[in-house]
Amino acid sequence: MKLKELCSFLDSAIPLSFQEGYDNSGLQIGLPEKEISSALITLDVTEAVLDEAGYNGCDIIVSHHPVIFNGIKRITGVSFSERILLKAIKQEIAIYSAHTNLDVISNGVSRKMAEKLNLQDIKVLVPLKNRLLKLVTYVPESHLEKVRDAVFAAGAGVLGNYDFCSFMTPGTGSFRGNENTNPFVGEKGKIHFEKEFRLETILFSHLKSRVINAMLKAHPYEEVAYDIYSLENENINTGMGCTGKLSEPMADNDFLKFISSVFSANGIRFSSPKRNKIVKVAVCGGSGAALLPDAIDSGADAFITADIRYHSYFEAGNKILIADIGHYESEKFSAEILYDLIIKKFPKFALRFSEVNTNPINYF
Repeated sequence: MKLKELCSFLDSAIPLSFQEGYDNSGLQIGLPEKEISSALITLDVTEAVLDEAGYNGCDIIVSHHPVIFNGIKRITGVSFSERILLKAIKQEIAIYSAHTNLDVISNGVSRKMAEKLNLQDIKVLVPLKNRLLKLVTYVPESHLEKVRDAVFAAGAGVLGNYDFCSFMTPGTGSFRGNENTNPFVGEKGKIHFEKEFRLETILFSHLKSRVINAMLKAHPYEEVAYDIYSLENENINTGMGCTGKLSEPMADNDFLKFISSVFSANGIRFSSPKRNKIVKVAVCGGSGAALLPDAIDSGADAFITADIRYHSYFEAGNKILIADIGHYESEKFSAEILYDLIIKKFPKFALRFSEVNTNPINYF
């Protein structure tokens, strides 16, 4: 298949509109029209990973961490990113990255952490906001089903674990076309009253163009009346971090040994132990210090994340046990998420996991 086919799928399955403003997810380098036959999945892109991709004949590397975060004014090989880009160009290997958008999707990085810990009753810690839109349009009864099915097929109408969600209200619409019109019903120059349905549904903002185009194509009117509203609703199935409960309460030391084993984390930094046993756990892949207040407010007994600042340990006090397991350790399972998404959509596309340990941190 062509590179653009894989990119189009990933852009939709892991919406680019979900990423943070500072981020740079998506296609990093590569020609969209290029034919690709295999991909290497990794957390980071390093020179060793590029060599591995070349040795195994992989046309593209799909990573969690982007190669390019900021604008690049020159490529001279001085910086790490520049060397990666030069090597990728020479070896004709494309690079695609899904970063903070992979963190917030419903089956994202933090949920994968929670699943590895076998947590029960998993919920999003900080739900995603300001990403939902409401579409309202007015459709003659004869085409209601056609228009409704079209917007659903384009991705609208999904509410948590439910889809095909909408609301329909009957009413009467009026309009008059001038001499330049060719009305679907009524006569030009005469006011017309038509029995219509007000059709309402919701959609994620990244689907806006697709849903509107599908609606316009299915709608019989020359001029389609519709409204788009921005919603402040939280989406409880997407967002940063997760919470869940252990199958059995654990003492602090047993809990630390447990997470060390699950994440192969050999240098855990942790705060003062709590007096009570650990039952409810909050997790956040990567740098999750900003979510510490949310973890405390959620009633979690422990918070597993990475890159915790010195003063955050004071903030934790005896309210919550912080366990900083390391950035690499908390996100290394992101490769499994990417693999599962791609292989489900393209079962005949060759995929392999990178065997390179890209963790730049060593422990003494």
